[in-house]
Amino acid sequence: MKIAVLGIGLMGYPMARRLCEAGHTVHVWNRTPAKAQPLASFGATVHAKAPDAVRDAEVVITMLDNGSVVGQVLFDLGAAAAMRKDSLVIDMSSIKPAEARDHAARLSELQLQYLDAPVSGGTLGADQGTLAIMVGGKAASFERAQSVFKVFGRATHVGPTGSGQLAKLANQMIVGVTIGAVAEALLMCEKGGANMARVKEAITGGFADSRILQVHGQRMVDRDFAPRGKMTVQLKDMRNALSTASEIGFEAPITTLFEQLYAQGVEHGLADLDHSGLFVELASRNGMV
Repeated sequence: MKIAVLGIGLMGYPMARRLCEAGHTVHVWNRTPAKAQPLASFGATVHAKAPDAVRDAEVVITMLDNGSVVGQVLFDLGAAAAMRKDSLVIDMSSIKPAEARDHAARLSELQLQYLDAPVSGGTLGADQGTLAIMVGGKAASFERAQSVFKVFGRATHVGPTGSGQLAKLANQMIVGVTIGAVAEALLMCEKGGANMARVKEAITGGFADSRILQVHGQRMVDRDFAPRGKMTVQLKDMRNALSTASEIGFEAPITTLFEQLYAQGVEHGLADLDHSGLFVELASRNGMV
């Protein structure tokens, strides 16, 4: 297939690379062209302007920072207007459900199909093709996208437009809260004199075990907070969850608390750390290095 990828960052780069390796004809664009240029060695065509990247594409994938940026690239920079009729836009960014529905309506007026399909699994999942993909939109469009989704991982159709973003918010609520629980528990053990690495080993396999404990807990043990998913991105997702909860009249006190904790971590200079860097904020509160 002829596929365009708009947004070549930590996630977009390995995803575009995998499309090249799967034999698709891939066109890419990024606001900072230097980030996209290495994909040329895998066979991708790098474009300086978004409309040029999408002009002949059957499928256009967006992997951008937030809903405002997605809207800007699609509509203000002219990408959507340059697409051929009946092209399929798959927004794999994490944005608000209301933004997804708005984008879908505007694209429909241009005779373009749309799926909101955010992902979970981080840069490791993007690199290995093991992402969990949560998809909202029409069933026919979902079926049309199968050959693309299988390159990235496992896709599940969860409902109409916006539902994929709702599922991603649920995912991020669970991730954000669980990172905090793991950090607080391991720090308490260390403060009390236990070996944090051994505590993690001891509870592995029990009811408290999780992928967050294994992956992010190990980052905490190693004090490795190089960004895979940044604190700022986690904060954005928590705020999107709270905004959506407010729109539908749902009270989310646990997410509210953790939004405040991530916000305070960012305010204290942790913005560029991995989201497991909430550990650093909680350590600082307890006078621990």
